Amino acid sequence: MTRVRTPPAPVLVLGAIASVQSGAAVATRLFPDVGPGGTVLLRLGISALMLTAVVRPPLRGRPRTDLLWGVAYGLTLGAMNATFYEALSRIPLGVGVTIEFVGPLSVAVAGSRRALDGLWVLLAATGVVLLTATGGNIDGIGVLFALIAGACWALYILLAQRAGRIFPGASGLTVALCVATLLTLPLGLASAGGRLWNASVIGRGVAVAVLSSAVPYSLELFALRRMRASVFGVLMSLEPAMAAASGLLFLGQHLVLREWLAIACVVVASVGATRGTPARDVPAEPGASPAETLVSTQ
Repeated sequence: MTRVRTPPAPVLVLGAIASVQSGAAVATRLFPDVGPGGTVLLRLGISALMLTAVVRPPLRGRPRTDLLWGVAYGLTLGAMNATFYEALSRIPLGVGVTIEFVGPLSVAVAGSRRALDGLWVLLAATGVVLLTATGGNIDGIGVLFALIAGACWALYILLAQRAGRIFPGASGLTVALCVATLLTLPLGLASAGGRLWNASVIGRGVAVAVLSSAVPYSLELFALRRMRASVFGVLMSLEPAMAAASGLLFLGQHLVLREWLAIACVVVASVGATRGTPARDVPAEPGASPAETLVSTQ
């Protein structure tokens, strides 16, 4: 029997990043039909259905505190995605992801006593200022939504780590997706109405769920079994640049030089902060989800 060779772990991670940003590009094309609210409901709802088909969380007999942690995890996941899509409806994909990325970057340097991490914070702040400086064509409300999404992402990281210790395997993520779906249900129905049940809309919703959740989750899972979490974090730091490239290729969102420089600042800051975190130099736990190991994906 011929053994199929698996691509190198870094290639898998880059493929996961490309898949996520391609999914975001597809999602923005759903906005005219069902709005950001309907789009996030489709993504979360379909992702929840796909995951519950293979993972059944063991909830019976669990302490109430465990369930509350799972609910908090899901509420944060729903809020993160809802505000992110609201941002994307107003600002370019690359700009939105770059501003949002400040959330996980803040977690990476929080509590650090290294002077060098202050430089990464300053560099990231410079990037955000360049993106939001007066004179640009960036929508202020979109920036605010992206900042809220970033704050939710930071909180999501902490809650996902906690949920990963409470729930085995991907069962914590399954609980979170179900809760997030319920949270965004009213918003999605109000935004999309009867258009939510259109066959074309559902088909594109499946594409968003697969590209944004199923494919990257699987690729990251395989990659994390064969690489250190710190290396994974460095590669994930390329997300803002990949988002900008995706916006350019799929949505025709052209950025000016100042915006590309801003994205570069945040990417370099993220790489520097991730490389300087000793706790992430341990091998990823086999079978652990990306959210439970490093939690830098959205």
